[in-house]
Amino acid sequence: MSDHIRDLERKLKRPYPVNQIKWRKGYKGKMLAHIDARDVMNRLDAVFGIGGWQAGFEYIGERMVCTIACKIGEDWISKADGSGDTDVEPEKGGLSKSLVRAAVPWGIGRYLYHPKAFDDNRNPASWATPEGYDALLDEREKASVVKLHKTETKDDSKEGSKEGSKSKEGKD
Repeated sequence: MSDHIRDLERKLKRPYPVNQIKWRKGYKGKMLAHIDARDVMNRLDAVFGIGGWQAGFEYIGERMVCTIACKIGEDWISKADGSGDTDVEPEKGGLSKSLVRAAVPWGIGRYLYHPKAFDDNRNPASWATPEGYDALLDEREKASVVKLHKTETKDDSKEGSKEGSKSKEGKD
């Protein structure tokens, strides 16, 4: 994976500040964390710029499907998801909800679906905050570099021992 793609992924998946998270009742009264369409649009603007993404909508049966296309390099990459109409302002709600759902395949807000992202008191896990996420990815990146360095060092020492063996063989 290129550094550019890794950087895009990191920016798209970055958790939202806790004060931006909204809560609603879900199935059986369970409280669910969510973001709204404006949060998604702001994230896409921040990552791709205002001309680097677009959203299209179409009805498929009773479901509003949103396709989000983002320009990566010279290519437009599309991902989609959909939603039925909502209880409040049904058509408008269906558009907004489908946009939010279409953002999840891009990694935007995906962490909100993880069962351990928040505790029963709505406190986020450390990795479900922007600062915790950044620290975790920095730690992983450092560990990856150390592992790569150890592998390269091990490979270099193998090469050195092969060359040493060859030179000893040539002297006999």
